Amino acid sequence: MIFTHKIALDLTEDQEAYCRRAAGTARFTYNWALAHWKMQSHDGGKPTTGALKKQWNAIKHERYPWVDDVHKDANQQPFTHLEIALQKFFRHEAGYPTFKKKGQHDSFYISNDKCRVEGKRMRIPRLGWVRMREALRFTGQIMSAVVSRTAARWYVSIAVRLDTAPPPCENQAVVGVDLGVLHLATLSTGEVIDGRSHYERSRSRSTDVARGSPAR
Repeated sequence: MIFTHKIALDLTEDQEAYCRRAAGTARFTYNWALAHWKMQSHDGGKPTTGALKKQWNAIKHERYPWVDDVHKDANQQPFTHLEIALQKFFRHEAGYPTFKKKGQHDSFYISNDKCRVEGKRMRIPRLGWVRMREALRFTGQIMSAVVSRTAARWYVSIAVRLDTAPPPCENQAVVGVDLGVLHLATLSTGEVIDGRSHYERSRSRSTDVARGSPAR
């Protein structure tokens, strides 16, 4: 089983600037791949994301040398993301992929072999160690990490493979309902929902259904 823990990052100005560049590289690469997919499809070709990735790698260093300022995954994983989006479209599970816009879902991917976590810090390739607000709560094999921005804050979502489900949190809250309360709730319309009597009626209906009797 794979579980994901999303943790807020405490970044310096230089670290935040790097994350913006990495997310921008990922966005540009995805849009480049989608544009060339559309163009080749319109011209009667049968493009594949694998072929587009080879074309990109053949020209990126010459035409877009700034991609080397961030780690490689930022300009490689977008082809996998486009492949997934296209598969969902062809299976009628989602609409046709659209171009990504700056400031909307900014993120970049880090593969498992490049992701290291020690306590309340993680290592981002080409950047170094950055601080996390809390330690990773799962102990297992790290599968990947995605650094993303929500509003003005950056987060990392770390996927971890576990052999068994993690134990429940010790401080997990418990919610109870006092069935002795005369009125359970009063709606904005003025309707009053009684406490125990409402519960008893609901329980009676559930029992009737379980026994095969028509609900009253």
